[in-house]
Amino acid sequence: MEDDSKPEQSSWAHLPDVCLRRVFHWLDDRDRSQAALVCKKWNWAMHSGSLWRSRTITFYGRPSRKQTLELQNALWYVKKFAKYLEHLEIKLSNPYNTAFTQKVQVTMRDLLSHLSKCNSHLVSLSMKYLELDRLIWKNVVRAQFIKNLATFLKRMSKRLDYLNLKGARVTLEEGCELLNSLSCLTNQSFISEINIEDFFSRHLLVYSSTLFHQTMSKFRSLVTLTFNYNCISDELLDILREHSAHSLCTLNIKCHNHDPHEQVVWGMSWANLAKRAPKLNVNFFFERVMKHDHLARILLVEIPVRRISLRSCYFSDPDWTMKPTLTNLLPAYGHVLQELTLELNNDHELLDDELLQLVLSCKRLLFLKVWAFLNVTFMEKLLQNRAERKCILTTIKVRIYTARQDTSEEDRLLRDIDRKFRHLISSELSYFVITYPMV
Repeated sequence: MEDDSKPEQSSWAHLPDVCLRRVFHWLDDRDRSQAALVCKKWNWAMHSGSLWRSRTITFYGRPSRKQTLELQNALWYVKKFAKYLEHLEIKLSNPYNTAFTQKVQVTMRDLLSHLSKCNSHLVSLSMKYLELDRLIWKNVVRAQFIKNLATFLKRMSKRLDYLNLKGARVTLEEGCELLNSLSCLTNQSFISEINIEDFFSRHLLVYSSTLFHQTMSKFRSLVTLTFNYNCISDELLDILREHSAHSLCTLNIKCHNHDPHEQVVWGMSWANLAKRAPKLNVNFFFERVMKHDHLARILLVEIPVRRISLRSCYFSDPDWTMKPTLTNLLPAYGHVLQELTLELNNDHELLDDELLQLVLSCKRLLFLKVWAFLNVTFMEKLLQNRAERKCILTTIKVRIYTARQDTSEEDRLLRDIDRKFRHLISSELSYFVITYPMV
């Protein structure tokens, strides 16, 4: 007698579609393509739009055979599933010659042209660290790349909600051309988030440019704006107050020693913006801008500062005296400051007492990261105050610099402190402290 029963199927055959798509989500392109050959159901899952909403394409300066194949596959899949794409990220890894940048320009021209025709869902575009001011970008290639990108932004401007061009390094005219592309159809743009940190070439006095002010006046619903301090002026703050105060939540401002930062901005301009934009938080990131008079010109009491980062980038300079900043300047934000990062080569001054008093004066401070020359006893005092609820820190990250190569004594003291406050550290803190020889 013949057995008419069907062969037993694998449990994978009964996996719900939503679960199968979730499995495919974690596979790379190669594994997805192989899995799609298993059966019709898996092939159908491969073509699910949810798998192709976010893509990253990396151009490698000196690609291996594997990386070349990865790029080719990524480009092929982006074009094949272009209609589903919502988030696109383009990366340039170690660009090193003009042939590379020319290849990038030609490839991106074709890709952006294809997306313009096939895609109606793109809401996020990121192209970081293009560094278009480098000599590897010939003038004609650079001009064509910017033209192609501007044309693409015009076509996508109605839907695009996030644009990240950090590190593009363009001229004032080129930068404004790209930003104006977002508003060319209606003379207004309702994009909510823009990252133009290091967008303009170094040393440009962007804050005095009428063209830049006219460009920024076209943005009407900004929620988050990330940029450099050399763009800040009373005029820009007035523009943000007039057009985006109803939506504006975050300003991320980088101030680098190489960028102009000595312009005068009135506290009243900041106060007017903060009054009209009650949800506004401002985050400052200083790199090698450490002199008190420079910081005092920038960090005005009217600014609703939530986060401050001061980094000396391992440089040491006796003119960078941090005590006045810690004792006179930063305490003004004691009612609003939530995150503080200090990376200082302060080998010429001790700051333990001043830093501890600053932490205690900032009643909303949750995050503290310090890389500096400190005594190990600073950690014991800080943790004791935290245990007594005199501060509300939830994250403590400290690298204690020392001029000695042998840190065994400091390490032993740190272990003793850890044992003393073990319960507090394990139950209430994200905590990491080490010693670091600076010899």
